[in-house]
Amino acid sequence: MNKLKLALLYGADAVYLGGSKFGMRSTAIVNNEFLKEAVELVHSLGKKVYIAVNIFARNSDFDEIKKYVKYLESIKVDAVIVSDLGVMRLVLENTKLEIHVSTQANVLNKYTASEYVKLGARRIILARECSLTEIKEIAAHVGGKCDIEIFVHGAMCVSYSGRCMLSNYLTGRESNRGECAHPCRWKYALVEEKRPDQYFPIEEDSHGTYIMNSKDLCLINHIDELVAAGVTSFKIEGRNKSEYYVAAVTSAYRRAIDKTTVELLTEINKTSHRPWTTGFVFGKNDHLYTKTADPKSTHQVVAQVIDREKVSLLNVFSVGDELEILSPSENHNKTFTVTSIKDGTNQEITRANKAGYIYYIDCPFILHPDEFLRIKK
Repeated sequence: MNKLKLALLYGADAVYLGGSKFGMRSTAIVNNEFLKEAVELVHSLGKKVYIAVNIFARNSDFDEIKKYVKYLESIKVDAVIVSDLGVMRLVLENTKLEIHVSTQANVLNKYTASEYVKLGARRIILARECSLTEIKEIAAHVGGKCDIEIFVHGAMCVSYSGRCMLSNYLTGRESNRGECAHPCRWKYALVEEKRPDQYFPIEEDSHGTYIMNSKDLCLINHIDELVAAGVTSFKIEGRNKSEYYVAAVTSAYRRAIDKTTVELLTEINKTSHRPWTTGFVFGKNDHLYTKTADPKSTHQVVAQVIDREKVSLLNVFSVGDELEILSPSENHNKTFTVTSIKDGTNQEITRANKAGYIYYIDCPFILHPDEFLRIKK
């Protein structure tokens, strides 16, 4: 719930989420009561909430899916995200819910997009493999009959828009039903049949081999081009990310869309990420693989603000450190030097080092709840 609130606070117009079944993250601990509370919160702020029901469904799923989407209608979600034609038909015949076609449906051309519109789709989330030219052609072809949405930021899948069997093959966890173990991020080596205990690295660097490890998508410097191409919704992949990540990335794209800041890539680089790629949008020359699975960032988050002087510690900082404020308000990117730290017993200390503990600091600016403090590495 805190991540949901932060996405809204830092500028999202809508959020997408899923329950513990029927979405692409089945490990999410989200029950019906949570969904109801989430919808009420989002709507109280005049924003929208979309629920993912985008697994590749089997016959045995449909009775339960029918009950689920009727519940979603009863709590007034704004749309459901589907990839399966059978699920789409079930939703249309049993509810009045708006349909968004998932990126899992692999829409790559204007003719398929048009057919989904005829079936009743109000929005199409295009496959990540679309080029800018293809996006423009699809948007022009459906001509205002439905919204066009694309992913602009986040982790990429080594397989075709998520259609991967590697996890199922290696672990028995089916990625197309929300159970992916992410084996594409693992290290790999060669083993010769007659020498089973000897592992030979397929060297990329001294850290190991990541032959299926993709870069992270980042299109923050291309918002204007995407708008001109007909994109009406920008989607950030933020599942299983930290609260700080959700706040920082949402804030950066909000500012990019509103044209309120420069150095946007510098801002994004302050979050944990793999090397950036523009994916398939601008052709095939932007190689997707990366030689390391280790994330990097220029800054580290150290605390989340509770109120004006009170912070909850996330990482160590000390008196004398220069901290930067991540904020949805006028405090954004302001910096200050820490001159005083007090612990929970009001004792002066020089170093805050217990994660999760509350500390009190002096700051020349008025700090607000849910701002973050970060330090340059």
